[in-house]
Amino acid sequence: MKRDYSISVAMATYNGEKFIKEQLDSILKQLNQDDEVVISDDGSTDKTKTIINSYKDKRIKLINGPKKGVKQNFANAISECGGKYIFLSDQDDIWLDGKVKKVLETFEKEKCTCVVHDCEAFDSETGKIVIESFFEFRGSKPGKLKNIVKNSYIGCCMAFDSSLKEKILPIPNDIEMHDQWIGIISEIEGKSVFLKTKLLKYRRHNSNVSQLKRGSIAEMFTKRNRLANKLKERKRKW
Repeated sequence: MKRDYSISVAMATYNGEKFIKEQLDSILKQLNQDDEVVISDDGSTDKTKTIINSYKDKRIKLINGPKKGVKQNFANAISECGGKYIFLSDQDDIWLDGKVKKVLETFEKEKCTCVVHDCEAFDSETGKIVIESFFEFRGSKPGKLKNIVKNSYIGCCMAFDSSLKEKILPIPNDIEMHDQWIGIISEIEGKSVFLKTKLLKYRRHNSNVSQLKRGSIAEMFTKRNRLANKLKERKRKW
């Protein structure tokens, strides 16, 4: 699709040599020459940075991460993004053909501030589909209270309008995950759309940063209470 604006992909990496090439290949072929992939690497000790640099692609901007964990690594990448829309990306998934086009069409049609689409999860070792629909698995839908109580935002399937950057950043270090924070702020400031189309293959393996398991009731209550308080603090500053 023709467009008069650029987009950014914010990727956080750390020792991702096994899958980073497949991920980057699936992304770059969907981007225009004016787009960018901002990769914040949090001190990889394997060949991750060597693989990234081997592309010799001017659209790739590799920066040093803050070495403060995944949330701040993503925040670092987001802070350097200059595109109208910012797509979040893990280092080990696979973008399906048409993802960028479909998400941008949704932004333009819905006039929203965030788009989150469905995906299927597969086992990295066997290739077997382990979750056919993340939306069905997680009961994904918009709603501020709903997503504070039970988060259904998944970062690798999200893109948001860059106008949210000043509201999102800095990302608090003591909340659970960046994707929930971004999604709820989008709902406070604008509108989030949950697109039922599957546009990504979500790789599950032993090194995943995010896990699909629940904590204890006490842990969940503490995390949700902390998130709600942080949202109130941030809103007061606006």
